[in-house]
Amino acid sequence: MHLKGMDKLRRHVPDLRSARGLVRVVLYLLGWILLVTYYFLLTDQIPTWSIDSQIIIFALGFALLSMFFSRKKVYQEKYKGLAYRNAFAHFAIPGLGFIIAAVIHAGYMNGPFVPRGWWTYIFIALGWLMLLTGAILWLRSILTFGFDNLALLYVYFPEEGQIVNSSIYGILRHPIYAGVIRLGIGLALLNVNANALAFALLLPLGFFGWIRLVEEKDLIQRFGLSYIEYRKRVPAFWPKVRDLEAYFRFLFTGG
Repeated sequence: MHLKGMDKLRRHVPDLRSARGLVRVVLYLLGWILLVTYYFLLTDQIPTWSIDSQIIIFALGFALLSMFFSRKKVYQEKYKGLAYRNAFAHFAIPGLGFIIAAVIHAGYMNGPFVPRGWWTYIFIALGWLMLLTGAILWLRSILTFGFDNLALLYVYFPEEGQIVNSSIYGILRHPIYAGVIRLGIGLALLNVNANALAFALLLPLGFFGWIRLVEEKDLIQRFGLSYIEYRKRVPAFWPKVRDLEAYFRFLFTGG
């Protein structure tokens, strides 16, 4: 099965050139997710720690990811051709492990449950809707965007970057993040837990802070005023009402 962008990744990450190396990378990410999940299981035993732990881990995940950007010059001088590979292993994968584990934690985190009532059924219905649309949006966006873009390859190799032509990028600037946000909100709604619902409110703010303070700064350096104008026209995570038809068309058909 050919996955878009994997050929470019393999050129810069020797580990991905063999099945054994690919398995090691996947297990490395899973190891971070499981380690953080174990931490959550421990801290959830103390209800007052649950939301605090969630916010701390979520923030640490973005802090680690930001070092993938901020340490770029240092790693290029130190590791030369392996700068991207090592920075991704040292910062991006652990950071992603923290963030993924935190998003999953929204579905089982401890805390006071919201009293049951007619609103419970609305939470559950919205939760499943968010999970479904989030999963589809995330998967379709990755297949459209490519694994090279997903893995931030062009932060270290901007000369290899290509513009991705797809209808979704005229609707949302960051559809992959938008999918993750929907997944986290969906899990929180199904949990029907006050701490989880509080995190669901903070989740989009966390991603918005990340793109504004880190990722889009890099994009503006690469694309200049054209990206600033694009940012003014296209929302980050939630489609405009006039674009809802095109948004759902992308979800159902990928077109």
